[in-house]
Amino acid sequence: MSKDQKKGWFRSNQNYLGEFVYGGMDGAVTTFAVVAGAVGAGLDQSIIIILGFANLLADGFAMSVGSYLSAKSVNDNYNKYKRKEYWEIENIPESERQEVRNIYASKGFSGELLEKVVDQITADKDRWVDIMMKEELLMSEEQKSPFKIGLVTYVSFFVIGLIPLTIYVLSYLFNISGNMFIYTIALTTMGFAIIGYLKSHVTQTGKLSGILETIGLGLIAAALAYAVGDWLESLIL
Repeated sequence: MSKDQKKGWFRSNQNYLGEFVYGGMDGAVTTFAVVAGAVGAGLDQSIIIILGFANLLADGFAMSVGSYLSAKSVNDNYNKYKRKEYWEIENIPESERQEVRNIYASKGFSGELLEKVVDQITADKDRWVDIMMKEELLMSEEQKSPFKIGLVTYVSFFVIGLIPLTIYVLSYLFNISGNMFIYTIALTTMGFAIIGYLKSHVTQTGKLSGILETIGLGLIAAALAYAVGDWLESLIL
């Protein structure tokens, strides 16, 4: 891939940053909460890994399917009304012309200028439909692919959600000693910071506030999960 091709690829896919942030945040929070709850309950390291990966694979897939179906429903609804507008233009053109006239009259056009605007718009059916979708129905076509939305959501959920499990997997494979949960907290906090930074870029808000907010919410979720796990352990065991 050439340098220009890489730039074009990044430009075409940067619109999916919001989905990446959404999926990554959910993946990190839920997996970290699962790990924290399991640690609070005193479960074995192998059980923590099993529960964590079950969350990554199952919850991530469910979330990505939900994102895909939601985006597809929006597209399907848009196309339904678009077909309706084409039918109306074909079958009741004068009524549709009057609707265009009313729309632009409300914008301040009048007399000969208004008629010229109406003639110009209705001279092309595609342009005519596009105007009716935007001005009458207040609907815009979604440019993002539902499949890519679902895919990006799943990939980010899995990749970012893997961070809380990394230390436990490495410890299981290479017998690393130490307090794994402390290492996990530190590593996951860095993951939250990255997601918070990207979120602030998407929402055009302050970088520091975005990072601190994301870290805070993630740690609160983990603390609650840990407390519940610890309480259930004392209650059941």
